[in-house]
Amino acid sequence: MSDYLFVYGTLRKHAERRAAGQHCYQLLQQHASLLGQGRLQATLYLVDYYPGAVVSNNPKWQVSGEVYQLKQPALLLAELDQYEECGPGFASPTEYLRLKQQITVENSLKISAWVYSYNHPTDGLQQIMSGDFLHCL
Repeated sequence: MSDYLFVYGTLRKHAERRAAGQHCYQLLQQHASLLGQGRLQATLYLVDYYPGAVVSNNPKWQVSGEVYQLKQPALLLAELDQYEECGPGFASPTEYLRLKQQITVENSLKISAWVYSYNHPTDGLQQIMSGDFLHCL
């Protein structure tokens, strides 16, 4: 069984990245293969220069992103947990939680993939109505 990762923010191919994001993006390119585009049933918010997705029960809210098949899940996820501030050493509640969620990929296939879900209140955050962080750049 393969491990998959859904990215919807600064780790996407055409996203602007800062130094830490660039390092993690390069690790993703080295240790994972792009499967294609995908959608997560969630609401997307602009947290700062990066987004946060909150899983939703409403099918009208869809977040666009990319799905990667992980070649070395343990190594890559440990690095990404640090980048997303949900690894060991971060105070609880962490900014994100890494959860398995159902993702719909391009051909309507549904797969289970790791997703970094925003874990703080969204009051006062701007919702990204399109569900696509790249439309904010």
